[in-house]
Amino acid sequence: MHKHHIVFRSQGGLDFELNYKYLTLEEHEGNNGPHLNRKIDLIYKKEMQDRLCRVFKNTEYSNKEIASVLGKSTKYIEKHFKRVPSAAGLYQREDIIRKLMGGKLY
Repeated sequence: MHKHHIVFRSQGGLDFELNYKYLTLEEHEGNNGPHLNRKIDLIYKKEMQDRLCRVFKNTEYSNKEIASVLGKSTKYIEKHFKRVPSAAGLYQREDIIRKLMGGKLY
């Protein structure tokens, strides 16, 4: 199985479990794979965004809470969320999801 980044690192994707999809070689690199088929790529991105909307239910989160949801360290979140707007150390749900989606919502 190949570990595919749904939001590619080149698109601002981060390393966390919800951003991975495990595919066979053909599913990953074939003509109907996400690297060659934009429709499939967008389906995977929409599925990921929907999962993020389900796991981030509250309106605001701290670095520690984001880290807990994603299974990452607080330091990792602080590093990658430096440019995400926050108020009193809290991030808005939509801003979190947008960051994790590489700056776009689908």
